[in-house]
Amino acid sequence: MTSQVSSPAEQADEAVVGEQRKPAGEKDVRRLDRVIIRFAGDSGDGMQLTGDRFTSETASFGNDLSTLPNFPAEIRAPAGTLPGVSSFQLHFADHDILTPGDAPNVLVAMNPAALKANIADLPRGAEIIVNTDEFTKRAMQKVGYDANPLEDGSLDGYSLHPVPLTTLTVEALKEFDLTRKEAERSKNMFALGLLSWMYHRPTEGTEKFLTAKFAKKPDIAAANIAAFRAGWNFGETTEDFAVSYEVAPAAKAFPVGTYRNISGNLALSYGLVAASRQADLPLFLGSYPITPASDILHELSKHKNFGVRTFQAEDEIAGIGAALGAAFGGSLAVTTTSGPGVALKSETIGLAVSLELPLLVIDIQRGGPSTGLPTKTEQADLLQAMFGRNGEAPVPIIAPQTPADCFDAALEAARIALTYRTPVMLLSDGYLANGSEPWRIPDIDDLPDLRVQFAQGPNHTLEDGSEVFWPYKRDPQTLARPWAIPGTPGLEHRIGGIEKQDGTGNISYDPANHDFMVRTRQAKIDGIDVPELEVDDPEGARTLVLGWGSTYGPITAAVRRLRRAGESIAQAHLRHLNPFPRNLGAVLERYEKVVVPEMNLGQLATLIRAKYLVDAHSYNQVNGMPFKAEQLATALKEALDG
Repeated sequence: MTSQVSSPAEQADEAVVGEQRKPAGEKDVRRLDRVIIRFAGDSGDGMQLTGDRFTSETASFGNDLSTLPNFPAEIRAPAGTLPGVSSFQLHFADHDILTPGDAPNVLVAMNPAALKANIADLPRGAEIIVNTDEFTKRAMQKVGYDANPLEDGSLDGYSLHPVPLTTLTVEALKEFDLTRKEAERSKNMFALGLLSWMYHRPTEGTEKFLTAKFAKKPDIAAANIAAFRAGWNFGETTEDFAVSYEVAPAAKAFPVGTYRNISGNLALSYGLVAASRQADLPLFLGSYPITPASDILHELSKHKNFGVRTFQAEDEIAGIGAALGAAFGGSLAVTTTSGPGVALKSETIGLAVSLELPLLVIDIQRGGPSTGLPTKTEQADLLQAMFGRNGEAPVPIIAPQTPADCFDAALEAARIALTYRTPVMLLSDGYLANGSEPWRIPDIDDLPDLRVQFAQGPNHTLEDGSEVFWPYKRDPQTLARPWAIPGTPGLEHRIGGIEKQDGTGNISYDPANHDFMVRTRQAKIDGIDVPELEVDDPEGARTLVLGWGSTYGPITAAVRRLRRAGESIAQAHLRHLNPFPRNLGAVLERYEKVVVPEMNLGQLATLIRAKYLVDAHSYNQVNGMPFKAEQLATALKEALDG
């Protein structure tokens, strides 16, 4: 869905609850400027679908938003257990926000496990909507409740709404020819309808979605729509919900344009298609399914009409091998993976460095090592991207900072790969990949021109006057070698992993030539033209917070909090991690203290210390979840005071 924004403005990340008002009617309507809702239940309860639909309607309504899906790695974890809890958190507001929020204002808990797994994150006074039908003695004992938490007073500090969601759903669907088990599956739609009423969300989009999703099963579609409407009507009529809430559209938060809600993986996919069109090259994806990167393969497979070819290989090595072959053949070539797959692809990435061909290697980082935490986020592949190949094999590295920014990062990765004839690593992560936010649909005329010129004929004259093609004769500005399409008459040349002779590309074991080629490949990467680092320092601060990738939102929200409290602090965020922006050293020298928050044990800080001899202070987290703004603000305040 898309929404129109008609005026630009900037506002703070956080705000307080607005005033209460009472319109004509029986129930009060309270106006809020932001809300954080978390849906939680079994991995089979449809919490991700419920969250997605609430998010889509919120986006179409015009709110700014940020989401945090959180689910088990198992396809179907044991029902009713803590490891099987799946949740979806949505932060939406009438102003500019940057994170999915620290603590939910509302928790929808579909069973005891969902309540127990999430109750610690709720502030006192938060609203809790629970499905009382699931609070059986056996279900409570399974997660360690000795007494019913809905009755023992342990939730007295919260606004508790006990709702028999399952019973109400089954009752609402009694006219349908469904078994009780089939009817119970629609309880997530009942919950969605109730929350849609509470927060005045549009409903037409969800009903159209359900009709389309179950087009081949019209009875199931009708049942889900009936459950959704029943949830809305329950909120309207029950006395337990005396207040509903309004969060106005964020009309002043964005520049003029047409917006849609977009996840990081979807934005990356669109960015790759756009890069292909701007380069006038066919797009080829050679990939092997792996969480959390698989959605890119799924999405790109839908776009054959744009000349996109997708190849699901038998393993990671075959995926990148096919992609590198496509690059040799003249395509914009991409391979997608996560950390374990990067390890398997490392030899072929080194081959791409040797062949000097454009190749995009997209790493959607997740928790490691080994299989690690497939559905949790981490930033721990930076050093692997920088050094994880044998020999001196330098590769450019860029990292998007928000889900929507993944679109622009894909275009930038393609620009570098095509201009400099090199593989490029793009480091997204699970937080960006699965999270979503509003994205301003760009004007095609504003996209960069990525067209390339293939080699057309001989490019070197020998001493005897004959003209030949040298595949490693370089552009004097970029040091890129010519890109020759195989089969072009007169441009036959050798490829392979053995060291090349400068210019001719012939096999060479000459020590001096190897030294020259190693230094030349490094110089090519070092010479890549990247924008200078921009610093947000309105007050001449003495402390700089330096981040990269998906920490942008939490860092910016934390910095805003500190500045509102009167603190002076500067912020800068790196997109280009190899090479670094040329002014980075000068920027670092301006500050007495540099703090680097990362979702790893200090990988960027290690690089900064080594290259610039700056005593960068690390603040690290590796628990599979993104930073919370309050947590970062506290840590940065301690750094300021230290």
